[in-house]
Amino acid sequence: MKFFLCLVLISMAAWVLCDNIDKDAQIQSLVNEAADPEGNFHYAFETSNGIQAQEAGNAQGATGSFNYISPEGEHISLSYTADEEGYHPVGDHLPTSPPIPAEILRSLEYIRAHPPANYQEKK
Repeated sequence: MKFFLCLVLISMAAWVLCDNIDKDAQIQSLVNEAADPEGNFHYAFETSNGIQAQEAGNAQGATGSFNYISPEGEHISLSYTADEEGYHPVGDHLPTSPPIPAEILRSLEYIRAHPPANYQEKK
């Protein structure tokens, strides 16, 4: 499962970079520690065109990150965890949900302060 996740992430990074690929880029560093009997693994690499990736984990989950320059010249940096709860990416370039409008917040506060007569809060 972890191998498949690694393969998917590397494939995604390769797909994102395919339009801006430096065909002469060389691997500058590579660490690949295959899974030990307990399932612990680690890999990291860096290329001459600035791509960096790393991941470490075990049977319970993994953490990692990758960095590269987008075709538009933007520095992309993403870190993530993957565990029994799913894949959790973090990066400034990722979309975020808009803030809740003030009117909605006020409405929710009013409802909380004035519950319906037949409403019983669960404890």
